[in-house]
Amino acid sequence: MSALICGSMAYDTIMVFHDKFKNHILPEKVHILNVSFLVPVMRREYGGCAGNIAYNLNLLGEEALIMAVVGHDFEPYSQWLSQYGLSSEFIKILDNHYTGQAYITTDEDGNQITAFHPGAMGSSHLNAIPTDRKDISIGIVSPDGKEGMQLHSAQFVEQGIPFIFDPGQGMPMFDGAELLKFLDQATWVTLNDYESELMQERTGLSLEAMADRVEALIITLGAQGSKIYTQGQCISIPPARPHAINDPTGCGDAYRAGLLYGLMNELDWDVTGRIASLMGAVKIEHHGTQNHRFDMASFKQRYRENFGSSF
Repeated sequence: MSALICGSMAYDTIMVFHDKFKNHILPEKVHILNVSFLVPVMRREYGGCAGNIAYNLNLLGEEALIMAVVGHDFEPYSQWLSQYGLSSEFIKILDNHYTGQAYITTDEDGNQITAFHPGAMGSSHLNAIPTDRKDISIGIVSPDGKEGMQLHSAQFVEQGIPFIFDPGQGMPMFDGAELLKFLDQATWVTLNDYESELMQERTGLSLEAMADRVEALIITLGAQGSKIYTQGQCISIPPARPHAINDPTGCGDAYRAGLLYGLMNELDWDVTGRIASLMGAVKIEHHGTQNHRFDMASFKQRYRENFGSSF
């Protein structure tokens, strides 16, 4: 069976600031903010939420189908996907647009400042969830163009395909009523701690009330692990131990691939959450969002080392 990954594809320009933003941003002067950060380290990577999630799910041995809209400059990314056995079948190219571009600056505390040019992503509604692929058993709606996220959620419902709603950095596009509609459509919802606060504020619902509308609500808490609200209970998932902390970019996407893997294999939430946690730890050890590698034997060994059990 396959997972359909709806979301952005982007080139990530990642820069490292060898200091801390807090040492250079004065809270009492943010209304006249004018700062410049010297970034001696810079890399260009393949990224975007859909690309990252699919790459990680592919590492776990599941078929990930990317559905995204990209620009005329996509060919190098397409070759990269092909190199790792990922299909571009549902990726639509618009010749008069650029592929999405993210410019990410990370400081020594792991904080990030990102500027994002959506490019072709803004036309994601021109793509539609295929109706002739009976192998698609699950989906995810991750950050994308606003109209595309709304359309694809509705199409998943129409076709009876369960899906994760993952608004991520796209959440500011939606008001409370729109977010409530996503809650009613989605099977599962995943947010980080900041997004969960914003979701509560905009919908007027507590985490428990949101969880009552879906099969599970997953909240990631960075180095503190994550919490999964399901069936009236809250399951605490411990963080996995990384061997090094090099780059937090894409850790959330790796975590979401772990969620998809657990759901596709009908694992319980304790195991699914731990797999997702370990995926984030593996990712943070490497620079860029798609430069880590592993085989399942080594991944399962690390799972045993971290959690004292097998899956």
